Amino acid sequence: MKNILIVDDHIQITEVLKEYSIKEGFSPIIASDGVAALDAFFSHSVELILLDVMLPKLDGFGVCKQIRETSNVPIIMVTAKGEDYHRIMGLDIGADDYIVKPFSPNEVMARIRAILRRIERTEENQHTMEQLTYDNLIVYLDEKKVTIDQQEIMLTKRELELLWLLLSNQEKVFSRDNLLDSLWGIDYFGDARTVDTHIKRLRAKLDEVTHPTWEIATVWGQGYKFEGKNEK
Repeated sequence: MKNILIVDDHIQITEVLKEYSIKEGFSPIIASDGVAALDAFFSHSVELILLDVMLPKLDGFGVCKQIRETSNVPIIMVTAKGEDYHRIMGLDIGADDYIVKPFSPNEVMARIRAILRRIERTEENQHTMEQLTYDNLIVYLDEKKVTIDQQEIMLTKRELELLWLLLSNQEKVFSRDNLLDSLWGIDYFGDARTVDTHIKRLRAKLDEVTHPTWEIATVWGQGYKFEGKNEK
């Protein structure tokens, strides 16, 4: 049974999500503030975190940042309706997805199932190939590690999957919808801005080490691709 960590300071919400997650076959762990969330995460093996932004003691952004220092566990941020800056900030600091209050418990469970299915498919596909290499870039799939000039670049699971997809299809242009369907799944409820945010964050991390022979290129009006500059 997979543990999922549900973090919200409203007991009515956590009770409903607890009930629905048990029906889905998950084992829910409940935390009502940011400090308790970190304690629960580091005390249990957790498959996914549903994390509210507005929390006592330590907000969801602070929790997400601390977890991302050591773990790539999938995180779904819960934001208030109309607060786009919360959504963007959450994705920028490493959240995999977001959901807006008020929400349907069935929608939340669908998001959780979609993310866990995607991770399972990715891990199954990665068994056949141990790594991909392009010049000074190496993606170690089994170890979920990326290096540039032997310097490790810390990526989230979603960022690693995005880089893997682009690198394994060099010079192929992926539209935002292609990337949403491939990485988030056809049942994803978000929009194409999610892709742009992840591309921006992935580029920023890769740019920590010089890589003059390749880049994640924007093809205006079409999408993104992995481009090898030394092949032109």
